[in-house]
Amino acid sequence: MKWIDSYKSKLCTPEEAVSFIKSDQRVYIHPGCAIPEVLVAAMTNRYKELWNVEIIHILTFGIAPYIEPEMEGHFRHNALFIGSNVRSAVNAGRADFTPVFLSEIPSLFYKNILPIDTALIHVSPPDKYGFCSFGIGVECTKPAADSAKMIIAQINPNMPRTLGNSFIHIDKIDKCIEADVPLKEMYSHGETVTPDEFEVFQNIGAHISDLIEDGSTLQLGIGAIPDAVLGFLGSKKDLGIHTEMFSDGLIKLIEDGIITNEKKTLHQGKLLTSFVLGSRKLFDFLDDNSFMEFHPTNYINDPFIISQNDNMVAINSAVEVDITGQVCADSIGSRLFSGFGGQVDFIRGATRSKGGKPIIALPSTAKKGELSRIVPFLKLGAGVTTSRGDVHYVVTEFGVAELYGKSIRQRAKALINIAHPKFREDLDNYLHDTFLKKSLAYT
Repeated sequence: MKWIDSYKSKLCTPEEAVSFIKSDQRVYIHPGCAIPEVLVAAMTNRYKELWNVEIIHILTFGIAPYIEPEMEGHFRHNALFIGSNVRSAVNAGRADFTPVFLSEIPSLFYKNILPIDTALIHVSPPDKYGFCSFGIGVECTKPAADSAKMIIAQINPNMPRTLGNSFIHIDKIDKCIEADVPLKEMYSHGETVTPDEFEVFQNIGAHISDLIEDGSTLQLGIGAIPDAVLGFLGSKKDLGIHTEMFSDGLIKLIEDGIITNEKKTLHQGKLLTSFVLGSRKLFDFLDDNSFMEFHPTNYINDPFIISQNDNMVAINSAVEVDITGQVCADSIGSRLFSGFGGQVDFIRGATRSKGGKPIIALPSTAKKGELSRIVPFLKLGAGVTTSRGDVHYVVTEFGVAELYGKSIRQRAKALINIAHPKFREDLDNYLHDTFLKKSLAYT
């Protein structure tokens, strides 16, 4: 086992490891709950020695000192998906945002559009053959490591050994540290909703569950809507999962035999994902679990791959939907909020699936009922995440609007019917003034 000597020769302190990062370089950070916080802290502690270092990742939890005002000129973050810990910096102009589909981020690395100088990764200890697992996050990190000029690893016994296309050999790692520290955890959104909000999400979950047939393959993420949907799936049979990510809510359905993956038409018997956001309970559940496989997003999120799952049901959320079916999910007006993520990847994949159902789900109102989220037109400056041509089903607590094959006026009427009742008259008036008067002008 020659790799053991190689491993020992690469071990060093965090300060020694990050000393190889130089000014004018681009540094990739393992995202999500897998953020290598020890390495990130050591790197940013050197900020006075460094200039013009670009930091990229899709989303991290925990520390993000590189976006603080005093770091200007030393570090600049380029978000490929905007998380809450960098959102204010992006909107203040201290950090950048690159809009890109999650399926296409690996291509930015492989094609040297965003060449990576150094990748900071967080992995499990090497197995007896010298392979470390990317654990709870393979997503864009494996492609980044494949492409990076230098790989610095935080090796942690708390990182589960996940299976699939999720390994890197110790020989490919340039420097590493050992850090026995807890992984970042993310808990269910359901713990923070009010009783009224809970009822809304429950109604949305019930409507979505009615669209899910036995044997369907699901994509759902985390948050109050996916949590609500999961609560209504107890009577379903032989569900499968092909999703970019998931959280703790799937564990019970797997243990209860609801999710079996046996009816999947691609990777039968396997749950496929790219990363997870959740608690220690979930991380322990994943460890060496051959029921599931982790793959990078250029595979998991490829619409052509997704479409090979028959009866693919993709469930995604939105900030607002206009009455023609345009979906804004990544901004609030001109204020950047998140990113494309995998919404368009899975909406298009489900559209092309035999029996597939692409679903956009959202509460009918925001601001404690003061604002309608079914709107005449998107807010000034809002981005269109998913085009009206891609949208088939929109679900609120008031029902399901089927838009596929419908005219603009038919779409508008269907969406007004699932808007909150107190906003329907205004929406209907807008529809009449905008479309009916225009049509009469041509008669």
